[in-house]
Amino acid sequence: MRLSVLALFLACVANTQALYFYLDGSEKKCFIEDLPKETMVIGIYKAEQLAANGVDWVESKDLKLEITVEELPQNNKIYNTKSESSGRFTFTSSESGDHAICLSIVSNSWFDNTKTKLSLDMDFDDPTDHHDHNSEGVSDLVKRVHELNERVEDIQIEQNAQREREREFRDQSELTNSRVVWWTIAQIIILGVVCFWQMQYFKKFFMAKKLV
Repeated sequence: MRLSVLALFLACVANTQALYFYLDGSEKKCFIEDLPKETMVIGIYKAEQLAANGVDWVESKDLKLEITVEELPQNNKIYNTKSESSGRFTFTSSESGDHAICLSIVSNSWFDNTKTKLSLDMDFDDPTDHHDHNSEGVSDLVKRVHELNERVEDIQIEQNAQREREREFRDQSELTNSRVVWWTIAQIIILGVVCFWQMQYFKKFFMAKKLV
């Protein structure tokens, strides 16, 4: 049973392809990723523009791509570069939480509406155990095993991040409950003091009026 599941998962990994999308002119496209702390992100990209025949997509050496990464919600920019139309970028998250990964075409024209096809493949790795998939001489089977191991590591990292978020939520809940208890005790004390003061006040009032 385990072997069948492993084979099915391995087949899915083998069929995994890069994400691609389209940009008009200098339009910026952003992706929000919830990253655990100290997670290495590796992105492989390729930008192509529509050829003159209106059918084919071709890569232009003059095309420049701007890539930025920001921590949310602080908008703290941890990565910013302008590079060629194809290549790779790498960054490591310093804190856990949402990260905005943005890509846009660098253009000098305000009215540039050139259509660009951008292919992007991102991998999330443990920086202490990164495998180079582009090494020559590595067989397809070894590459698939490496990819499978890395995805298992990604699952473990995500589970650790989930446990961290649950611990933070539990601590916050306990702090809130503690504050509620102390506020209730304070209300009871204040109510007791007010009642005691009222009793003393009315006692003095009645004695002054000689009603007691």
